[in-house]
Amino acid sequence: ETNTLPFHPFENQQGDILRMEKEHQVLKEQLREAEEKFEQLQSRSLEEIGALEELLKKSIEETEVSQNELDWFHQDSETQMKKWQQEKKENRENLKALRGTAKKHSDTNERYLKTIDDKEKQYNVCLNTFLETSNKFANEKGKLEELIKKSQGDSQECEKRAVKAEVSVLQTWKETEMWKLKGAIAKAEGNLRVLKALSSSASAAPVLKSQIDSWEIFISNVKKQLEKVEAEYEAKIELVKNGARDCLSKVEIVNFPCP
Repeated sequence: ETNTLPFHPFENQQGDILRMEKEHQVLKEQLREAEEKFEQLQSRSLEEIGALEELLKKSIEETEVSQNELDWFHQDSETQMKKWQQEKKENRENLKALRGTAKKHSDTNERYLKTIDDKEKQYNVCLNTFLETSNKFANEKGKLEELIKKSQGDSQECEKRAVKAEVSVLQTWKETEMWKLKGAIAKAEGNLRVLKALSSSASAAPVLKSQIDSWEIFISNVKKQLEKVEAEYEAKIELVKNGARDCLSKVEIVNFPCP
């Protein structure tokens, strides 16, 4: 559209058509100069012919005065006539050459005009085709932009639903694992209370002490595991809310054996 590249197949390189038009102008100027030279030569020939005719008339009048002058006049007339004929011949040859050059330039001019006209018709056809194609592409581009806009809206909505679903899944996993760990803690604390109650007897205290220590260690480990699970799931949920991907995986749980 900006006409910055050669217009194939009518131009081999940028500016061929303009260069051809400039050459056409130069040929027209040369033809004009040739016509002016021809008119000058013709005018000069006519002037010389008039002068010779006047000289001939004068010579005829002087024939009555002297035969010698008449002979001289004849000789001079013959010389001038030969010279004039020679110049006339040369002028005719020059005129013939100029006419040939003018015809050649005229033919070249007609050929260039026909070529320019044909190329202009082809250019108009290509331009119309280009404009039709451009309008078609513009319409399709508008439709695609609307479709892309709609798809982006749908994609954002799907992304929101996906984030919500992933958060829900992670929240469910977190609550399930915490429920299991809290259940294990509650059960262990119940066992620990029973053991402590039984250890109130002096005879049973030494025997139950190791078991009480094991259950206390077990409860401490499970509580740490509970805190770790809750923290890691919360971190995953926060990452998903911030747009992170590939976060939908369960937190690794260490199963501590009951004492």
